[in-house]
Amino acid sequence: MIPGEFTYHRPSSVAEAVAILANHGDEARPLSGGHSLIPMMKLRMAAPEHLVDLGGIPTLKGISEDGDTISIGAMTTQHDLIDSGLLSAKLPIIAETSRLIADPQIRYVGTLGGNVANGDPGNDMPALMQCLDASYVLTGPDGERQVAARAFYEAAYFTALAPEEILTSVRIPVPAAGHGYAYEKLKRKVGDYATAAAAIVLTMNGGTVGTCSVALTNVADTPLFASEAGQILTGSTLDAETVKRAVAAAEAITQPASDGRGPAEYRTKMAGIMVERALARAAERARS
Repeated sequence: MIPGEFTYHRPSSVAEAVAILANHGDEARPLSGGHSLIPMMKLRMAAPEHLVDLGGIPTLKGISEDGDTISIGAMTTQHDLIDSGLLSAKLPIIAETSRLIADPQIRYVGTLGGNVANGDPGNDMPALMQCLDASYVLTGPDGERQVAARAFYEAAYFTALAPEEILTSVRIPVPAAGHGYAYEKLKRKVGDYATAAAAIVLTMNGGTVGTCSVALTNVADTPLFASEAGQILTGSTLDAETVKRAVAAAEAITQPASDGRGPAEYRTKMAGIMVERALARAAERARS
């Protein structure tokens, strides 16, 4: 289908973009990579009267380090994340996850900000950002505010982002050197959303887990931070019984829909298997 009529805006600054959004309210939508919004517009599931293209704002692009925090501009593409030497050294799980998103053509245009901001439960980066304890910088008429990724998602396509605000950057604390990490994603084919996926970041003290963070993708209306699973694993030696309890705790918080990817019961069990696989790889990386 063809989208409905709209007025196209291409601001050159965040302030200009915010002013347009504030002026038009719910009738305006920001556009980043467009891979979620444009298909919805073609299906007439979204019909903004004003489209605000953020591609002409240079300050929304780039990756930088400030002390123990990495800041990533919202318009930084998935390809840029994969290509970043800084992320490869400090946050390699980001590139690992980006490589599992869609296909190369989409990754050249799709952005981190677009992936995390629209509240699509099938997107991969929201759960990863929860796992990494990231914060989102939201900019509106009254200035900037930060919202933790773990508090940002309210329901499918509903977030803490106000209509007149733009998610301008993502701030991520750098995990300890030598940390282990893994993102495991089960999907039907290249480019598909996850049937279920799991992100894990952990540290090891000898043979004992020092810290552990677990998050899940596409097994509920929002990404899921599996806090109880991480608490169970912390302080353990990753013995079989403890891993089994942690997997059960992660499965218990899922509420997937039955769809073309499988019945709900299957997707819940696949979430548990993804946790188990990610945990094994993360622990191996932390020990090496």
